[in-house]
Amino acid sequence: MNEKKIYRSRTEKMIGGVCGGLAEYLNLDPTIVRLLFALSFFALYPGTILIYLIILLVIPEAPQQI
Repeated sequence: MNEKKIYRSRTEKMIGGVCGGLAEYLNLDPTIVRLLFALSFFALYPGTILIYLIILLVIPEAPQQI
């Protein structure tokens, strides 16, 4: 079986590649994921930053493709 794995994006990256990686995993446009993070920032202020930092530390960066 070919399991789908989540990685931080190397190409769709603005800060750490978290939103780009989530977008690739969920087959969404990275802009949509970034907008959702931005909107959640206003609703869950300290929580959004904490979630982003945890994801940044836990999810590995995508392997380099040759």
